Amino acid sequence: MKKVGLVLFLLLILAPELLQAQCAMCRAVLESGENTTTAEGVNNGIVYLMAIPYILVGGVFYFIYKKMK
Repeated sequence: MKKVGLVLFLLLILAPELLQAQCAMCRAVLESGENTTTAEGVNNGIVYLMAIPYILVGGVFYFIYKKMK
């Protein structure tokens, strides 16, 4: 069970780096070639903001599972 938890934890930590999701505006700026550092920063911020709720909900369900067990 600990191995599964460790794998899930690592997957959640690495998921934002693996996904590299982009909004339409960030993608347009990146493709234009101008000011890419700002677009990449905004893109990374969006990915992190998207990942935090999933991590929190996963943590809540994990603690509920441990309490019920």
